[in-house]
Amino acid sequence: MDARRESEPTPVKNRTTVERRSEREFVVTRTFNGPARLVFEAWTKPELLKLWWAPKSTGMSLLSCEADVRVGGSYRFVFGHDASKTMAFFGRYIEVIPHSRLVWTNEEGDRGEAITTVTFEEKGGRTLLVLHELHPSKEALDDAIASGEGLRETFEQLDELLVTLGASR
Repeated sequence: MDARRESEPTPVKNRTTVERRSEREFVVTRTFNGPARLVFEAWTKPELLKLWWAPKSTGMSLLSCEADVRVGGSYRFVFGHDASKTMAFFGRYIEVIPHSRLVWTNEEGDRGEAITTVTFEEKGGRTLLVLHELHPSKEALDDAIASGEGLRETFEQLDELLVTLGASR
């Protein structure tokens, strides 16, 4: 067996759970194999977000990623197969506690503003991430729940990125 391959870090399969908590909210949880500092950076640095945020199976990518990650700062993510047909997601940051908590608005929909809260809790070099989304109505949540399911794939991509980041630091 190749000794080099044995020593290379590989992502451990972690389980992502998506749970509808009420008519207006859902929660996604997953443990990541990396410290909260690295997981938080992957959520807040545009150059890292571009590497994992778009599910590869869709053939789309994050074409543009702007994130001013501070209280009152804004973000705008543009997804697409190419520049001819895109989708934009945008809002503002309400709370930013480095390596611990992010809260932002999702303002792109016509059904009102949703609020996303992500917490990062480190235990033994691993990070429990809890993503909570509160939507203005049941209908808005119904539209969003499919993206919650899509987070399973993007979270796997984040796990792969964390292996790379951990190996290079």
